Amino acid sequence: MSEFTHIPERAGTRQWLGLTVLLLPTVLLFLSMTVLFLATPYIAADLSPTSGQLLWINDIYGFVMAGFLVTMGTLGDRLGRRRLLLAGAALFGIASVLAAFAPGPDLLIAARALMGLGAAAVMPATLSLITTMFRDDRQRATAIGLWAGAVSAGVALGPLLGGLLLDSLWWGASMLIGVPVMLLVVLAVPALIPEYRAPQAGRLDPISVALSLAALLPFVYGVKKLAETGFAAESLLTLLAGVLFAVVFVRRQLRLADPLLDVRLFANRTFSGSLGVYMLAAIALGGVYLLFTQYLQLVAAQSPLRAGLWILPAAIALVIVSTVTPALARRVRPAYVIAAGLALSTVGYLALTQVESVAGLPLLVVGFYILYPGIAPAMALIPGLVIGAAPAEKTGAASAVNSTASDLGVALGVALLGSLGAAVYRSEMPGAPGAAAETLPGALSSAESLPADVAESIVAAGREAFTHGLNAASWAAAVLSAAGAVLAVVLLRRIPAGATSVPESVETKEVSAAGRVTERTTTTAAV
Repeated sequence: MSEFTHIPERAGTRQWLGLTVLLLPTVLLFLSMTVLFLATPYIAADLSPTSGQLLWINDIYGFVMAGFLVTMGTLGDRLGRRRLLLAGAALFGIASVLAAFAPGPDLLIAARALMGLGAAAVMPATLSLITTMFRDDRQRATAIGLWAGAVSAGVALGPLLGGLLLDSLWWGASMLIGVPVMLLVVLAVPALIPEYRAPQAGRLDPISVALSLAALLPFVYGVKKLAETGFAAESLLTLLAGVLFAVVFVRRQLRLADPLLDVRLFANRTFSGSLGVYMLAAIALGGVYLLFTQYLQLVAAQSPLRAGLWILPAAIALVIVSTVTPALARRVRPAYVIAAGLALSTVGYLALTQVESVAGLPLLVVGFYILYPGIAPAMALIPGLVIGAAPAEKTGAASAVNSTASDLGVALGVALLGSLGAAVYRSEMPGAPGAAAETLPGALSSAESLPADVAESIVAAGREAFTHGLNAASWAAAVLSAAGAVLAVVLLRRIPAGATSVPESVETKEVSAAGRVTERTTTTAAV
């Protein structure tokens, strides 16, 4: 029997203290996705990675995290959410130490991948434990809102904290942040948070786990290669392999009595629509955020600390908007609140398409201050919509899918829009010597050993090429953000103000383990 049967209907001091402990790794895991943005030039100078390795250093964490989230969320439902949280926290802390002292780019990529695996175990456990710790509807809504605010704080504070550490220490210090946080989690969680296993979770299917990875990882690799090299045979074949494995995965889930992921959840308009909006917004932000922080340092020549301080006002605005959004959504339909935020973000992205090299800092900052808080309504409201649209026994899997959409979106943004920016850079620097033709850090490094007039010319050309890459990525982000706003209105407008979900009858097919198909009507109740 679950220990959560002993939790009172209304949460007390122990539950709120437990929530505080769960919010710490939530902030950390999303902070770890952006903390390296300002450290990227220093890693490039210290470890001399290729442009492809540099992108992998930034996005392998998010890709591995996204790839294992569904598996870990389902595993937590079956083996124990607290147990998986503790195991993931320990792995994350150990991998953080390995990343901080990695002597080369390949080992850093491997350590970041291990961090992503640990994060995949921790993230769905935090949200699913919150939903079971708080039984009162209003208290649960408040707790989920605080969790969303922690996500916002993590995304926002990563570059700022990275800048502060880089100003006095080395880039590896940004990796060590996770060690004390995860140590506190390992010590405090057993005392404050009881274990939970879903009583009807069923058995874990290893074949489904393998198929989910076989679908996601080749697809992600194919997307990266497509962005880097165009329609080459390698990128197209890996994309096709990922799609084929995804089809096999879905067909298997429909046949299993205990699927790894109940794909019938996607028939719920609230569930699938919310995830689609979240993914579009995350892709747009992920790539532009990386290029924005690099522009501050490499083009505008700001120190890491000054770059972090430029980000601070936008970070504060993001947290404030995330905090007040749930109250606004009690009076205005969530679809319109989310769409208005993404429309505002679109305006900010369009401003970034007009930024110029070196002299473009004022417009860059203004555009970022407009676009960044605009994503806050989606970050604050969509987790509750996704969780509210799923049955109680599938909370772990639903929270994992929600985190997958966010993490995979940011990672795809770094890969796709980052690769687009890199492609534009390379196309404008074909005659540059050596590393200067690959990346702007390479151009700045090459210039140190060249005559002054030649060096000045290469640096100016590199900064202009990088800025054009930022402009191109911002155009793509504006399109994605606008599409997310439209999708929110079209798919989520039926949700009334003050609700996290809407009753919805969906005709689905229930397939038994013996392969027999029966018709049923599933009703998702409002939370």
